[in-house]
Amino acid sequence: MRVLTVIGNRPQFVKAAAVSRVLREDHEEVLVHTGQHYDDELSTIFVRELGVPAPEIQLGLGTGTNTEQTARQLAALGPLVAEQRPDVVLVYGDTNSTLTGGIAATQAGVPVAHVEAGMRSFDWKMPEEQNRVLTDALSDLLLCPSHTAVENLEREHPRGEIAYVGDVMVDVADLFRPKARADTAVLERLSVEPGGFVVCTTHRAANVDDPARLRLLVDLLLAVPYPVVLPLHPRTRARLEAAGMLDELARRVTLSPPLGYLEFTALLVHAHAALTDSGGVQKEAFLAKTRCVTMRDTTEWVETVDSGWNVLVDLDAEAAVAALDRPLPDEHPAPYGDGRAAQRVVQALAQM
Repeated sequence: MRVLTVIGNRPQFVKAAAVSRVLREDHEEVLVHTGQHYDDELSTIFVRELGVPAPEIQLGLGTGTNTEQTARQLAALGPLVAEQRPDVVLVYGDTNSTLTGGIAATQAGVPVAHVEAGMRSFDWKMPEEQNRVLTDALSDLLLCPSHTAVENLEREHPRGEIAYVGDVMVDVADLFRPKARADTAVLERLSVEPGGFVVCTTHRAANVDDPARLRLLVDLLLAVPYPVVLPLHPRTRARLEAAGMLDELARRVTLSPPLGYLEFTALLVHAHAALTDSGGVQKEAFLAKTRCVTMRDTTEWVETVDSGWNVLVDLDAEAAVAALDRPLPDEHPAPYGDGRAAQRVVQALAQM
């Protein structure tokens, strides 16, 4: 079986770390990085730390609006799919790269398999929600990370085959969390103590592109009664600089460049809490058994909220501060599987 895998950002590198190592044991894979969120240093870190195969093809298409990115990616991926002649195109998650990989494959008559199918925030304003719903409609094989995702798809009646496989992020977390927990060098470098700080990520357009909401975001971070470590996404840095808020934030918050998976996980497992607007970090915090406060009013990872490990506060600073000190739940369920999702993904691909 020849698989063309399309990825475009950090979380997709991490997911590929789980699937590609299993896939390449018995099958051929060509890994394409669109460069949607291109960072050569981070890409190199993921290849080194996680054993992700270096992408055979790098397109470097990372700038512009969602529409511009989608157009350029389609223009590049269309001929590439025809040239590579894969048996299936594999896409992950909810980025522009996910959608364009699915469209290019469908137009070439190649089956599409979607890892992380069926996730829904039911917020159609989010580009990510648009991407995952449209990709699911294109997909021949819908690989679901949770039973909630299966139920979402069963209500929608897609044309593709629905398969529960579990979440490949569990595979990666289970494999690398012990190493990350043992390595506290990043905490020492950033001058924080285990259990005594909040790790934050923020990059979502709805929070950082609107100056009024960006002001609320900064006020929320300044209100946190713990040291805050913020690995700063390039998009967020640019918006803060343009709004004249970066220096104000830097006086109270420890800013760092984006981090590799192991360093970020080390922060996450040792943090008092995670504060984020990222879907992936909500789930990573849940898997690390770290309380999470989400700066959104919807989430696709509803199990994290239902189980009490995650609270949605939007940009309400008072609600966020209160949520940071809520007691941790007594129980920690396993809605995302047993850490063997990658094997199930590969088995499902082979049976297509």
